[in-house]
Amino acid sequence: QISSATSLSWSTRIQGFAICFVLGFVFSILGSALIALPKGLILFAMFYTIGNLTSMASTMFLMGPFRQIKKMFNETRVLATLGVFLFMILTLLSALWWKRALLAVIFCILQFLAFTWYSLSYIPYARDMVRKTITSCV
Repeated sequence: QISSATSLSWSTRIQGFAICFVLGFVFSILGSALIALPKGLILFAMFYTIGNLTSMASTMFLMGPFRQIKKMFNETRVLATLGVFLFMILTLLSALWWKRALLAVIFCILQFLAFTWYSLSYIPYARDMVRKTITSCV
C-alpha cells in the first residue's frame, strides 16, 4: 500500500522524510534563537511555524500526501490536527498583526504541545501512557 502512494523509491522517500524533518527542527531552533534580535518576534513566529509545518510535511514522503492528509483528519487525530493549525495561525497573528510577544510565546508553547499530542497519536498507546503519567503526577 505504501509503495502505491507515491512513485518515489523507498530510499528517496526516507531521504525526503529525513531532510524535511531535520529542516523543520533547524527552522524551529533558529526561530527560537532569533527572538532576541530586533524584529525577532516576527522571525521567531515565522521560523517556528515554518519548522513545525516542515516537520509535519516530512511524513508525507513516507505515505504520500493524500494518505497523510486523510490520516491527519481521521477521528483519533482531527482535534490535535486542528489544534496545531489553530495555534500556528494564532502564533503568526500575535506576532505579525497584534505584535504581542507574550501572546506569541504562549501560542508557540500551545503549538508545540498540540504538535506533540498530534505526533503521539502515531505511536500505539503513547497518548494513554502520557495521560496516565500526568494523572499520576497530579
